[in-house]
Amino acid sequence: MGGVAFLAVDLGAESGRGILGRLEGGRLVLREVHRFPNGPVRILGSLFWDPLRLHEEIVASIGRAAAEEGPLRAVGVDSWGVDFALLDEDGQLLGLPRHYRDPRTEGMMERAFARVPREEIFARTGIQFMPINTLYQLLALKERSPGVLASARCLLMMGELFLYFLTGRPVGEFTNATTSQLFDPRARGWAWDLLERLDLPPAIFPEVVEPGTVVGRLLPALAEATGAGRVGVVAPAVHDTASAVAAVPAPPGRGGRWAYISSGTWSLVGLEVPAPV
Repeated sequence: MGGVAFLAVDLGAESGRGILGRLEGGRLVLREVHRFPNGPVRILGSLFWDPLRLHEEIVASIGRAAAEEGPLRAVGVDSWGVDFALLDEDGQLLGLPRHYRDPRTEGMMERAFARVPREEIFARTGIQFMPINTLYQLLALKERSPGVLASARCLLMMGELFLYFLTGRPVGEFTNATTSQLFDPRARGWAWDLLERLDLPPAIFPEVVEPGTVVGRLLPALAEATGAGRVGVVAPAVHDTASAVAAVPAPPGRGGRWAYISSGTWSLVGLEVPAPV
């Protein structure tokens, strides 16, 4: 069909889709190659995600794109924020990741503020206070299932979990890490002292890479199964809202002044203004 082809897999909290993008004459042309449902699985009163099925859908998206388009330049995955999975010492999933609407975080914000004042948490992370944030999910896990957290060797946010499944390399990505309320955007790294004061294990937090980083290449078994070969796998702006804002066709450079409304499972409004000189 001509042009350089890329595959973006967009994972939302209610559905996912594989979008094939090609550059044609300086224009980006998009085409959906696969769409699939997503949603919580309720087990014994708790809400979980089904990462194994989602991985199958991502692999199916890669296979369909390769079959329809031929060689791909790169594959990327974005996702919703705040939720995470834990890996054990063998790099295997340590249980199913919880859904952000699971009720286990009730009362956890107050537990956090008893250790670190609310104002300090906001000053370090700059993130809106919501009980669904990763910080409060981890405190709930530590309180209710301390053995699980003690057995964990790596924490991956959901989008990065699927990048790991595709490449075997565990990383965090900047935009998604910021949704955790455990990341210092000024230092562009995990808020280590905050983790210590909250008594959360710092060793499980992965290296954080910038958007656009090539995480690795598709694992050999997946390369063969999909027909895509050892295509490069990229960490885009993994938080789906960050990717949506990055795609706004606004004027580049520091002189831009524009606003956006991003509407999905929830809605956000933002403003871009010129940077101070």
